[in-house]
Amino acid sequence: MIVMASPRVGNRTARVHVVSDVHGNVRGLARAGDGADALICLGDLILFLDYADHSRGIFPDLFGKENADRIVALRTARRFEEARAFGARLWAGVEEDRAAVLERAVRKQYAELFAAFPTPTYATYGNVDMPPLWREYAREGTTVLDGERVEIGGWTFGFVGGGLRTPMLPQALSSVRAGGTPTQALSSVRAGGTPTQALSSVRAGGTPIPYEIDDEEYAAKIEAVGEVDVLCAHIPPEVPELVYDTAARRFERGSRALLEAIRRTRPRYALFGHVHQPLVRRMRIGATECVNVGHFAGTGRPWVLEW
Repeated sequence: MIVMASPRVGNRTARVHVVSDVHGNVRGLARAGDGADALICLGDLILFLDYADHSRGIFPDLFGKENADRIVALRTARRFEEARAFGARLWAGVEEDRAAVLERAVRKQYAELFAAFPTPTYATYGNVDMPPLWREYAREGTTVLDGERVEIGGWTFGFVGGGLRTPMLPQALSSVRAGGTPTQALSSVRAGGTPTQALSSVRAGGTPIPYEIDDEEYAAKIEAVGEVDVLCAHIPPEVPELVYDTAARRFERGSRALLEAIRRTRPRYALFGHVHQPLVRRMRIGATECVNVGHFAGTGRPWVLEW
């Protein structure tokens, strides 16, 4: 267990700001800790492609806005095979090794993002982050945690970083594609329905997913954290309402092991991000308040926890 100096003074209320899915929002990140005793970041610092502004991100920097417009249109229309083929054609025109190109672009973003973190910051990885680079860029005052604990203001916070490998959920997805409602799709699910190496995992259209891991490895990190007051992760527990993205019209991957740990250890809070536009942002599971802290890239506002 890592124990840091408590920001709490006497009987004064402790205040922590929490962000997730920063995706290149350097300006917002520099202000995210204002008025707080500490900042917690739940990962996904990298911006590969901004779906709201196609001129922003690694992809348009490499291939231009028009190609970014095209890849977004294909993926939004769920024409994933066409998106994958289109991305492959673009990459075929790049003479340099793809992983080296991506790592250089990621390093540029990390240099700016880590410089923006206030002191103190406690951070864990998202599924599109590159863990081998974090400790290289983290300055004094930024603590990187994964499968570890820290004490803040007299409460114990546990951190579990990364995402899970993403299988398809055919019943639920076919329900949505056929025009079904999110509720119908949820029923389907309930019914049973080195840095360069890290960049080898690519989803449709050429988006890197460097830190998706096996369920067993993820569960081991949860077990290492143990009983805490606040359980912090990048991905949600596997609850249909928490993992369904209403804008993307798909289920993201949640963790069953995380859900089981919440039920077993009963933390005060379980905090996470990953799903940018969730069907439900907040719900109670037993004694635990489960909260999606928001899509910081879009809102620029941290979620506030006081005690």
